[in-house]
Amino acid sequence: MAARNLEKAAIAEEEIRELEPGVSSEVRELDLASLEGVAAFCESVLSSLDHIDLLVNNAGVMAIPERRTVDGFEMQFGTNHLGHFALTATLLPLLVNTPESRVVTVTSTARHLGRPVDPSNPHLEGSYGPWKAYGQSKLANLHFAVGLELRFRAAGALTASLVAHPGLSNTDLQANTAREGGGQASGHAARSVGMSATDGALPQLRAATDPQAAGGELYAPRFGNNGAPVRRPLFGRSRNERVIDTLFEVSERETGVALDVPSAMRG
Repeated sequence: MAARNLEKAAIAEEEIRELEPGVSSEVRELDLASLEGVAAFCESVLSSLDHIDLLVNNAGVMAIPERRTVDGFEMQFGTNHLGHFALTATLLPLLVNTPESRVVTVTSTARHLGRPVDPSNPHLEGSYGPWKAYGQSKLANLHFAVGLELRFRAAGALTASLVAHPGLSNTDLQANTAREGGGQASGHAARSVGMSATDGALPQLRAATDPQAAGGELYAPRFGNNGAPVRRPLFGRSRNERVIDTLFEVSERETGVALDVPSAMRG
């Protein structure tokens, strides 16, 4: 279990052990808003594990006031996308050399509000808006998942990249947005009509575990933001390879981390 807040992670780990008394688990610190923190986490994993069956890129911040990561990235793009990009790229050797492994990246319906990343201004300097930045980061999550699958297939890797979104779920993500001034409406909607955190996790879990799920697929609630987890189609700009290639170029430039599937397979 990778977590920034180790106290919350310890509580979650205890809840898991109560449900599954024989489970083997371990919590490791990971702050996706710090490239140094990502590198340290990956070093500990690469030195202690010989394979990874499943990586779920699930961390996120939503619609917060403008601020920067320790590396100077816009916080939402830096945490929601660039941190996951560096994490996935660095752990690739353990993923691509594990047959039938999966990477599941979590997006949001807010991706429809987002625009593709502008290479000349990926951090929205001078044009920041809380929801604008969140939409950009969530569209980047989708493009990253689709682009990663394209790269897996081109290299002949046996790893699959899928994408999922939880719909409107009543979690602390919504509450934190309200506390940060991103608007009370989101938190009120989550409390009144949102799904439980357990139900909201189901699309990610289906993408991660369904034997019939395939790379490049999106799993989401049946009715957009509510309902059972189902496979949903991806059209249009979701699969724009020019935009996806630009995102990967910007991501490698900003993080200094190359995502090279063939090299990872050799490694």
